[in-house]
Amino acid sequence: MQISIQLNGNTTIFKLNNSQAAREFYEQLPLSIAVKDYGNNEKIFYPPKKLHTTGTPLADAQFGTLAYYAPWGDVVMFYDSFGSASGLYELGHVISGGEHIKNMTGILHIKKN
Repeated sequence: MQISIQLNGNTTIFKLNNSQAAREFYEQLPLSIAVKDYGNNEKIFYPPKKLHTTGTPLADAQFGTLAYYAPWGDVVMFYDSFGSASGLYELGHVISGGEHIKNMTGILHIKKN
């Protein structure tokens, strides 16, 4: 499963893992959704439906990790190293366009690739 995120003429592509949370996120696409800054290493957005994390691996977030933070129900795109946290689950990794994550602002257009 691959997804593409388009914003301001730039495209970022992620390859999702085969976890339950990743499959549920994939099934919610396409989405047009606001992205927000969080901290100094990640961008976040809130999918319409919360994801179930049974069998989903915990994340060791680095540049390009796509993750789900279950306590808040947000999807996280990391543009710098973070590591792990309780409740942070890995959804996938960037395969192209990761350099655009840091400057994302506004409305993302996310679709199945």
